[in-house]
Amino acid sequence: MSDADAFVRPFMVTGGRTRPTGAELRVEALVVASPGTPVASLQFEHAAAVRLCVTPISVAELGSRLNLPLGVVRVLVGDLVAEGHVRIHQAAELSIELLERIRDRVRAL
Repeated sequence: MSDADAFVRPFMVTGGRTRPTGAELRVEALVVASPGTPVASLQFEHAAAVRLCVTPISVAELGSRLNLPLGVVRVLVGDLVAEGHVRIHQAAELSIELLERIRDRVRAL
């Protein structure tokens, strides 16, 4: 099977949804798999995401590793949270230090 054959349209992964269920997920939020998640019973993209979340990973990094748009990853992670397969850790608000680091890294691009 070629890479072109393996491509799945993002709307197929999200069921056509554009917003995650539950709270809004920020790009810096950490996602970690819940212990004992039955990966074998999950859809391909969901299982791949849970495997990557064995150690905490940001929503942005998860999107990069899955090669999916950020909006799709937010919906995917929202589904996994709702099903109890992953947990989210995010600060109530962004700290000044984090905002400055983000600014500095964007400027470096």
